[in-house]
Amino acid sequence: MKFPILAYGHPTLRKIAQEITPDYPGLQTLIDEMFEAMYESNGVGLAAPQIDKSIRLFIIDAEPFSEISEDLTPEQQAQLKGKKVFINAKILEETGEEWDFNEGCLSLPGINEDVTRHEKIKISYYDRDFNKHIEEIDGLLARVIQHEYDHTEGILFTDHLSAFKKRLLKRKLENISKGKVSVDYRMKFPKK
Repeated sequence: MKFPILAYGHPTLRKIAQEITPDYPGLQTLIDEMFEAMYESNGVGLAAPQIDKSIRLFIIDAEPFSEISEDLTPEQQAQLKGKKVFINAKILEETGEEWDFNEGCLSLPGINEDVTRHEKIKISYYDRDFNKHIEEIDGLLARVIQHEYDHTEGILFTDHLSAFKKRLLKRKLENISKGKVSVDYRMKFPKK
C-alpha cells in the first residue's frame, strides 16, 4: 500500500479540502492507489484527506454492506455495488428520517459508534472522468457518502456524537493519536 492512513489527531484531517481541476497531477493514478489502500485496509470508503491530500476527492465501494443487510431492496443492494469516485462533491440537501447506524473509520481504528444521519441526500459531484452528476441517494450508500464527504469538510464521525460519548472516547482517541493502536494496515501518526 503506497499511502498510509492518517491517524486521529493529524492536522490534515481537520482541514477543509480544496477543489481540484481535471488536470490535477496524476489524478487517475491517485484514484487507483486510493482504491488499493481502501481495499488493503478493509474499508468501504476513503477520502483524500485520510491519505494526507487535502483535496475534495473520495472513493467508495460499499458492496460489503449489500451482503450483510437483509432488509435492503434490490435497488438499494445494486446501489452499493461497484467502485464510485466523487470529485468536488457538494451535498445539496439532506432529507428523510434521521436514523442511527454503527460507524467506524480507518483513521480511528477500534472505535465504532452509532451516528445519526439523514436517510436521503441530493449530491452534486464529478466522476473520475470529470462528468458532472446530480443524484438523489438513500439508505446505506447515502450514509457512506455522508461519512466520506465529512472528511472533505474536516469533520470526523466522532464530531456527531454527544459530549458525553466524546468524553468516554477521549482516552481511546488520545491513544490513537500517540500510535498506541494495533492495526493490520499502515498508518501515519501526528508528529509530537
